[in-house]
Amino acid sequence: MQEDVLRSIAAFIKENDGFTVIAHTSPDGDTLGASLALYGTLKRMGKRAEIVCEQPVPHVYAFLPGADAICLPEQAVGMENAIAIDCADLARMGAAGRLFQAAKRTCNIDHHITNDSYAAFNAVDAEAAATGEIIAALAALLLPKIDDAIATCLYTALLTDTGNFAYSNTRPETLHTAADLLACGADNTEINRQIYRTVPFAKQKLLARALDHMELYCEGKLGISYVTLADFAETGAKEEDTEGMIDSVRDIEGVEAAAFLRETPSGSFKVSLRSKRFADVGAIAHALGGGGHKHAAGYTAFGPLQEAQAQALACCTDALREIWKEL
Repeated sequence: MQEDVLRSIAAFIKENDGFTVIAHTSPDGDTLGASLALYGTLKRMGKRAEIVCEQPVPHVYAFLPGADAICLPEQAVGMENAIAIDCADLARMGAAGRLFQAAKRTCNIDHHITNDSYAAFNAVDAEAAATGEIIAALAALLLPKIDDAIATCLYTALLTDTGNFAYSNTRPETLHTAADLLACGADNTEINRQIYRTVPFAKQKLLARALDHMELYCEGKLGISYVTLADFAETGAKEEDTEGMIDSVRDIEGVEAAAFLRETPSGSFKVSLRSKRFADVGAIAHALGGGGHKHAAGYTAFGPLQEAQAQALACCTDALREIWKEL
C-alpha cells in the first residue's frame, strides 16, 4: 500500500465527522475485526461513528471489543461519510449498500484484487493478507498508540484471513504487523481459544454431515461436499457454523482444490472454493459471478443440489486440467 494513499485517507478522516463503517454481508473475522478496529479508532478520536452489517455478528466473534455496537442497516442512522471495509464491490455490502450510496463522501478499504475502486477514496492493496493489515497501518497514522481493544480486533482480522498464519498470503509484513499488535496488548492464546478451540456441539454435528457427504474426484485431487437445509434443521446448526468447514475438504492428503456448497433458505447454494498451491479458484468464482482470491473464493449457484454440484465439479475439473502437470 502506497503511504500517500493512506495519508490521504487519514486526512479525510481527520477533516470530517460522522462516519458509517460498513462490514460485508456473511461477516467473517477480517471484515468484523477491521471494521471494529476502525470504529474504535474513530471513537477514540472523538468522532461520531456507527458500525453496520447486514447480518448479526456470528457467535464466534461476539468476544471482539465493540461487537455489541454493530447494528443492522434498518437500525443505522446513515452518516455523511461511509467507509466500506473488506467489500470488493457494492453488492458485498448487502442491504447496507444503501447507506454507502446515500453518503456525501465515500471510502473503500479492501484487499481483494477484483476491487474496482468504487469510492471517492480508495485504499485497495491486493498484496495485503487481510484488510485488517491496511487498517492497522491507517490506525497508526491516526492514533498516538493502538490500545489492546483495537489490537485484539486487528489481530483477529489477520489471524482468520491467513488461516492462523498458515496460508500463502502470509507475508513478512503480516507477521511484523501481528508482532506489533501483540506488543499493543492482543492476547494470541485467548483469541485462538475463542476462534479455533471453542466449538458449538451443533457445529460438530453439522461437520459430521459434511464429512459424510464428501466425495473425491479427479484422482483424488478435487474434493466436494455440501450441507442442506435438512442438515441444518436436524443438527440445530446455524449458517455461521459452516465457517471453516471447507478446510476439512481441502486439507485431505492429495486434494489440490475443494468446493463446499451450503444451501440457503432461498434454495440457492453458496459455494466456497479453496486451493492449496496451483489452482486459481478466484478465476472460477469470478467467471460465475462471484469473487475472492486465487486460493480462496466463492460464488452463488442456482438450481437443485445436483446441478450446483455438477457445475462446481465441471469448473474445478477444468481448472485442474490446466495445471495437471504441476500436480
